[in-house]
Amino acid sequence: MPVNAHSHIRIARPSRDLLVAEAFWTQGLGLSVLYRARAGVAPGEHDLLMVGWPDASWHLELVHETAAPVEPRPTTEDLLVIYLDEEVPEELVTRLQAHGGKRVTSPNPYWNEWGVTIEDPDGYRLVLCTRGWSHT
Repeated sequence: MPVNAHSHIRIARPSRDLLVAEAFWTQGLGLSVLYRARAGVAPGEHDLLMVGWPDASWHLELVHETAAPVEPRPTTEDLLVIYLDEEVPEELVTRLQAHGGKRVTSPNPYWNEWGVTIEDPDGYRLVLCTRGWSHT
C-alpha cells in the first residue's frame, strides 16, 4: 500500500510515568487504550502504551524504559492539535487539569485566539482548537 491519505499515523513520545500519562489521555481527553505491553528483560525493551480513538487514523504511542529512561524534551511548538469545530467545553478542560494537565498560554497568538492549550504530564502540548479543519 502506498503512502496516502488512508495511511495510519503513529505519534511516538517518551513518558516519565505511563500511569499518569494514561490518566490524562484516557480519563482526561477520552481516548481509549489500544494496546499495552510490559518490558521484558532484554536491554532496550520498554513499557509501551498506545492510546487513541479506535476508529481514528492516528494513535499516540507512549514509551518508558525503567532501566534507561528517556526524558521528554518538548518545546512550546510540539503540538497535538485537535480541531473541534465548536467551543472548547469547560468541563473537558477541567477534566484534563484534574488528570495531570496544565492550562498554558501559547507563544503563538493564533492558538490563544482559536483554542485552549493544555500541557500533558510530560510537558507536551495539546491544543483544543475551536475551528474546524480545512485544508483549503
